[in-house]
Amino acid sequence: MKTVVIADEDTVLGFSLAGVQGMIVTTEEDIRTAFETAVHLEGVGILLITERVAEVIRETVDRWVIGGGRPLLVEIPDSQGPLPGRRTPHEFVKSAIGVKF
Repeated sequence: MKTVVIADEDTVLGFSLAGVQGMIVTTEEDIRTAFETAVHLEGVGILLITERVAEVIRETVDRWVIGGGRPLLVEIPDSQGPLPGRRTPHEFVKSAIGVKF
């Protein structure tokens, strides 16, 4: 099972160092094309998309998540950090497993 990331250049570069295939996007058209390509790639089990990129196609992302489509879609912060009001991955994991500090 493969993981693919759709993001800005810095984020894609970072993930590429870990062997994750990425698609660099800069425009809404790029984002829509990359999303449609990624969800139909053979063997992709996890699709990572940065929060800022997901906001551009929010309706499409929400439909995919609600529909329970494959691959699993996970929104992540980009190289600039999480969007205001969003939990960091660390905070999300802590709440998911019930850890309180």
